[in-house]
Amino acid sequence: MRVVKEAEERKQEILDTAEMLFGTKGFDNTSTGDILDAVGIARGTLYYHFKSKEEILDGVIERMTNRLMQDAKEIAQNKELPVLERFTKAIMSLNVESKIGYEVMEQVHRPQNALMHQKMQTTLLAGINPILTELVEEGIEQGICHTQYPESVVEMTMLYANTAFDELNIAEISLEQRDKKIAGFIYNAERLMGMEEGSLQEAIMEIFRGSRLGSGEN
Repeated sequence: MRVVKEAEERKQEILDTAEMLFGTKGFDNTSTGDILDAVGIARGTLYYHFKSKEEILDGVIERMTNRLMQDAKEIAQNKELPVLERFTKAIMSLNVESKIGYEVMEQVHRPQNALMHQKMQTTLLAGINPILTELVEEGIEQGICHTQYPESVVEMTMLYANTAFDELNIAEISLEQRDKKIAGFIYNAERLMGMEEGSLQEAIMEIFRGSRLGSGEN
């Protein structure tokens, strides 16, 4: 058991170091040799845990996704906040703010990493959907939402958002087109959840204000 614990600690140390180097030097400019030197281990030890630099990145992504899900869950469970505020903050917690986050997203959006991108999106959606579904169910109990299919509504809303506001696509359109996309998303999300028109306006706009999509950068 002691050996297993030490092996897991070593794996996390490698991921910690890789995350730091990817964030400061960039993925392309970081070699496995850089990681070896920084951790102070032999190449064989590294390859015991990860077969390639791409596999290390995959491990960083998985760990990052788990952190994001834990943050979203803690927010959703804070009953001291109104349900719509928790809904908003849970989604906002999925925004990648750190340098390593941006470096990871740059990597997963590359054509050669399409499978990695799909895996990350699938993992995020699978994790966040149950969390948001519980919040919609709470909204139903409070008379804010009116739908018999909260789980399906959340799934459709998140898939819609993921497709409509993918950073690669949104960067290619004008501010006017982006504003129309956001307005259309809010309108349709309210219809899906059976909410009064305007109910999600402030909550959803807060999400966009807290992301690069609402920064006015093209």
